[in-house]
Amino acid sequence: MESEHFPLNIPFKPSPSFITWYNAVFVLILVCILLFIYGPIAVLTEIPSATNLAILLLFVIALFVFFTWVRFFYASMWYELHQDEMRWKRGVLFRGTGIVPYNRITNIDIRQGPIMRLLGISTLSIQTAGYSGKAQPEISIEAIVFADELRELIRTKVRSCSALGDGTGTGRAAPCPGASVDEQILAELKAIRQLIEKDS
Repeated sequence: MESEHFPLNIPFKPSPSFITWYNAVFVLILVCILLFIYGPIAVLTEIPSATNLAILLLFVIALFVFFTWVRFFYASMWYELHQDEMRWKRGVLFRGTGIVPYNRITNIDIRQGPIMRLLGISTLSIQTAGYSGKAQPEISIEAIVFADELRELIRTKVRSCSALGDGTGTGRAAPCPGASVDEQILAELKAIRQLIEKDS
């Protein structure tokens, strides 16, 4: 299965709406802090005008820093689909990269909050066998416009790499189509190990 929006071996980025989404969430958090934390304190106690001015200035600085950081963070993000694995990279001060083999993927969930729904974007949360049961997914592909198409594409890759053909990433480790000789040998060794552990 080939995809027009997510071609193999070519990095793709989230939608530019990612920036709007992050900024909107941050502004909502600041508004909630002002209304529900600072507001009652200001009403119930006498806060000097200099303190009010300092707090307002801090909020303005926070907005500026966050809005600038989000643009750099967005510029650093990319994802890439390969025949046998996914790759990703992100980070401004602290860079993170990762590789997720398709034969380890167990769950692919689509999440979409109210702001994301307005912007027409979704987040794909991908769990792997090593991360199942944990609160955080191994990778989140954020601000994707064609999320259903991407999920189906990944599921197709998972099925082709799953010995059971069930798209769960469980069962005997199988090399994906187009895998190198080393990857095929590694998959076969994993299969032998699983059989030995099962019999013992």
